[in-house]
Amino acid sequence: MEKDAKIYVAGHRGMVGSAIVRELNRQGYHNLITRTHAELDLTRQADVEKFFADEKPEYVFLAAAKVGGIVANNDAPADFMYINMMIEMNVIRAAFENGCKKLEFMGSGCIYPRMAPQPIKESYLLTSALEQTNEAYALAKISGLRYCEYLNRQYGTDYISVMPCNLYGPNDNYHPKNSHVLPAMIRRFHEAKVERKPFVECWGDGSALREFLYVDDLADLCVFLMNNYSGNETVNAGSGIEVSIKELAETVARIIGYEGEIRWDTSKPNGTPRKLLDVSKTAAMGWRYKTELEDGIRLAYKDFMKKSWGGAGI
Repeated sequence: MEKDAKIYVAGHRGMVGSAIVRELNRQGYHNLITRTHAELDLTRQADVEKFFADEKPEYVFLAAAKVGGIVANNDAPADFMYINMMIEMNVIRAAFENGCKKLEFMGSGCIYPRMAPQPIKESYLLTSALEQTNEAYALAKISGLRYCEYLNRQYGTDYISVMPCNLYGPNDNYHPKNSHVLPAMIRRFHEAKVERKPFVECWGDGSALREFLYVDDLADLCVFLMNNYSGNETVNAGSGIEVSIKELAETVARIIGYEGEIRWDTSKPNGTPRKLLDVSKTAAMGWRYKTELEDGIRLAYKDFMKKSWGGAGI
């Protein structure tokens, strides 16, 4: 990408999109286009088509999505499928019709089969059944990455897809029910500390294994791939390191300073037992994550305190 290239970041207010904007600015890209949801509803095809026809962005980072944790995905599968598929199809098609040089589609590690061999290679996509609790979201993301592949094959476009593991960091969603596991824990343990609760209850038995990547590291990779990768296979984005949910809860509690008991509600689902991405492709390109999990959680907690509590108690 040229430093003065016209770059559209879809979803710039979200955790991933805002991190990509920060990274582009850091690297000296100064011709960025953004729109809030109020300014441009990406589920409305005619509005998206008009925006692309008017602006003609040369590069697109498609980070806009409806996202949520296990509860949100399980409770509203129709919404997750419809909204995400509409966003993806509208933006990707409009980019294609308006001569976009390159597009990068942001997916999710949940696209892979529930019982995929570990670590998960990009080639394992669609080899067996998906995790039921987030199947609707996964199907929408699979549709987006496949559409990019089909355009590449049929029309010779240069559209790439990135599939990150669990992300966390600045501008995360800390909603008590609709957030992902790590931000949910940050909020839950902080509130338990403030309210002096004797215990914190977490879902499942804590045995599930997860991989986490600090969102600014992902943004660094996204810009790197836009400049250095072209290919029809998606690219995994992760740290290559996994941690149990039990270990994660204990780490969050220690960083926050919560000294009460952690109880596990085994009547609730664990989700996918293990989900470690094979990151050998990015390693072969010379890229590696920078932020260790404990350091990243400290940064995320500071962000949570700044946004939710005015910085008190940091």
